Amino acid sequence: MDSTTHDLSRVLIELGLIVVSLAILARIASRWGFSAIPLYLLAGLAFGKGGLAPLNLSAGFTHIGAEIGVLLLLFMLGLEYTGHELVTNLRSAFPAAIVDFALNFTPGVVAGLLLKWKLLAAVLLGGVTYVSSSGVIAKVLAELRRLNNPETPAVLSILVIEDLAMAVYLPLVAVLLAGGGPGRMALSISVALTTVLLVLALAVRYGGPLSHVVAHRSDEIVLLTIFGVVLLVAGVAQRLQVSAAIGAFLVGIAVSGPMAEQTHRLLAPLQIDPATLPSALPSAVLLSVVTAVTKVLTGFWAARRTGIDRRGRLRAGMALVARGEFSIVIAGLGTGLEPQLGPLSAAYVLFLAVFGPILARAAK
Repeated sequence: MDSTTHDLSRVLIELGLIVVSLAILARIASRWGFSAIPLYLLAGLAFGKGGLAPLNLSAGFTHIGAEIGVLLLLFMLGLEYTGHELVTNLRSAFPAAIVDFALNFTPGVVAGLLLKWKLLAAVLLGGVTYVSSSGVIAKVLAELRRLNNPETPAVLSILVIEDLAMAVYLPLVAVLLAGGGPGRMALSISVALTTVLLVLALAVRYGGPLSHVVAHRSDEIVLLTIFGVVLLVAGVAQRLQVSAAIGAFLVGIAVSGPMAEQTHRLLAPLQIDPATLPSALPSAVLLSVVTAVTKVLTGFWAARRTGIDRRGRLRAGMALVARGEFSIVIAGLGTGLEPQLGPLSAAYVLFLAVFGPILARAAK
């Protein structure tokens, strides 16, 4: 057996063990009636870089697979709404989005300044604490069968506005980190916003005709077409410094009618080094408690504005607690600027990504 074949067999065995392990964790979570996400995160921590058994051979494939998984999850979330529903919800949720930013961006900035970091590093930490995890929250809402709950549109509207805010925030901090001037900032933000608005306009105005063009009786053709379009749009969005997740979400919005039902049926089925976490854990836990409270207040207030009862308001607030992919991306931008930003953000995200779904589950 040559070395290439031997290496391939090891990669396949490693991937097989990963998938089987995740299946076992999912069965355990299902049996005990809670979300599998905390178990997935802890498994990633145990077998990632610096963990008990690093997955050196399949690391690249696993990373890409995880990114694609997030894109498909956001695409599935987009299938739940039409373009007109999205626009209506965004308009009604804008005041709540302002409150969300004030309550959740501020604690991160204040914490960074108290730690005597540079102002830009504190602003980056503000971004980490501000943005909730669309991927984790979408998965939790689906697992708990709350996608059709009356408070869910308010939750999703806040998530979408947060992700759209990242279209401005990420290019801005990237230019600041690179030492760019006002002209470069304006150009980066303009490109990002133009891309988002263009895709959103296409989704709202031409979603029906586009769905009709793509529709086909063959499940295989539909699956390949949709999968390719999601990756293509997400890749272009990411290249233009817009969230790839937003691109995938808007593709989901554009797909409508019977096409959405068929796609739903076909698709339904920052590495963290553990050694860096202990020293950052106290600050991360304190910051987590503060921003968990502010997220609950955000969701509670947003749901209240739409006439949801008290129980639904609590569900909305607790659903927003989890942080994830965007927070890690933001932290990754500033690791060269402030060495403590990475470990603190990683511990913070891990803590809230694990306990966020638990809180969402507790909100009956």
